Amino acid sequence: MKNSKLTIVGGGSTYTLGILMSLIEESNQFPLSQIILYDTDESRQEKIGKASKILLKEHYSSLEKFDYTTNQAVAFKDADIIFVQIRTGGLLMREKDEQIPIKHGVVGQETCGPGGMAYGLRSISDMIQLVKDIRSINKDAWILNYTNPAAIVGLALDKAFPDDYKLLNICDMPIAIMKTYADILNEDIWNLDADYFGLNHFGWFTKIKNKTGHDYTSELKNYIRNNEFNPTDKLIANDPSWQSTFKQAKQMLEDFDEYLPNTYLQYYLYPNELSRKENINNTRARQVINGRERNVFEDCDTIIKQNNTNNIDISGDIHGIYMIRIAASLIYHLREKFIVMTRNNGIIPNLPKDALVEIPALIGKYGIEPLQVGEIPTFYKGLLENQYAYEKLVVEAYFENDYNKLLQALVLNRTVVDTNKAKGILKDLSDANREYWPQFLE
Repeated sequence: MKNSKLTIVGGGSTYTLGILMSLIEESNQFPLSQIILYDTDESRQEKIGKASKILLKEHYSSLEKFDYTTNQAVAFKDADIIFVQIRTGGLLMREKDEQIPIKHGVVGQETCGPGGMAYGLRSISDMIQLVKDIRSINKDAWILNYTNPAAIVGLALDKAFPDDYKLLNICDMPIAIMKTYADILNEDIWNLDADYFGLNHFGWFTKIKNKTGHDYTSELKNYIRNNEFNPTDKLIANDPSWQSTFKQAKQMLEDFDEYLPNTYLQYYLYPNELSRKENINNTRARQVINGRERNVFEDCDTIIKQNNTNNIDISGDIHGIYMIRIAASLIYHLREKFIVMTRNNGIIPNLPKDALVEIPALIGKYGIEPLQVGEIPTFYKGLLENQYAYEKLVVEAYFENDYNKLLQALVLNRTVVDTNKAKGILKDLSDANREYWPQFLE
C-alpha cells in the first residue's frame, strides 16, 4: 500500500489537531509518509504547528516528515492530496454574519440565509485563487474542499474549474447525522448505507440500510418520534446548540414524515420560530470564540510547554475520518460509496442540470461516479429549485459584480422572503464587508 503525502490548508484551524488524530487512527487504511500544514496566518499556524509536531511524534512514529509553513511551494509541490478548510474573515466576521440578520429579525447562521451569503461571497475569491495557486505548483494532487458555505463555494468552483475532476467539494453533515443513526441502531457507522438527495445543507435521507440489505428506515423514524434525538458524534454531542438542532429535526420528521431530514433544514422550514430564539449578544460565533477557540489554543500552549500531550483530550471524530476515507478511496481506487457534491447532469432529472447536488457516489481514481437518484416529489423539488435559484444568483452576482442579484437572492431565500428586510440586511452586510466585497461598492 502506497504511503501518501498530505497537505492541510487552513492548518491553523482549531479542527487541525482532531484531524491529525483521525489520521493517526486511520493510518492502517490511509498510511502517510508526509504531512504539511499550510496557513496564511503565521501566528495561528505556528501554535497549532508546534503542538501538532509533538502530537505526531508521540503517536505517528512511521511518519517520515512533518512541517508547517506559510510557503505555498513547500506546501503544495509534492502533495498527493490536499485538504482545504479555510475561513475568510475569521470568527469575527462570522459573528457579524450572524448578528446582522438577527438585528433584522432573521435567522443568523454561518452557512444558511444572509450569513451564509456573506460568508460565501468572502470565500469565493480566496478559494478560486487558492485552487489556481495549487494548480500552478501541482497539477495532479487531489483537492478535497470542505470550506463553508460549501453550497455557494462549491458552485463557484464548479463554474471556475468545470473540468478539474480532481477537485471535490464535500460536507461532513450527512455522516455526522448517520453517526447518530448508527449509535441508535447499535451498528458500526461504516456498515450503514444511505440513500440521500438534496443540495448541501438542504437534503433528505430516503433510506438507511446496512451492508447486508436490512432496511432500518422505519425503525429509525419510529425511534426518533418516540425518544429523545440527540447527536452522538463527539465533536458536537455535548454542544447545547447542536442538541437543540437535533431536537428540531424530530419536529421536522413529525411534520414531514416521508424522509429523514438533514438538520440544517430547520432554518428553512421554521425560520420565524428559530429567529425568535436568537441572541444577538451570544451568537454561535461568540460561543465558539469563548469556547472551542479559546480551549484549543490553551491546550496547544500546554502541549508546547510540557512537550507532550499528557492530560490533554485530543481525539479523532467522524468529520476527520470521513475526509480520510474519501481520500483513501481516491488514492487506492476503492470505489466506496460516500455522499458528496457533484453537478446534477440528470442525476435528479427534474432539477436543473447545472445544480450542484449532494448525492451518493462511488469514489475512485477517476473521481466521482454519481449514483442515479431519479425524479423527486413536487414538495422537495419546489424547495430545492428555490434554494438552488438563491445559490445560483449569489454566484452569478459574484462573477458579474451585480448587486441587484444579491437582493434577488435574499428575497428568494426562505429565511428572508420580505423585500424590505432583504434591502436592509444587504446594506448592513455590504457595509460590514467593505474589505471583502469591493465589487459591490461602486
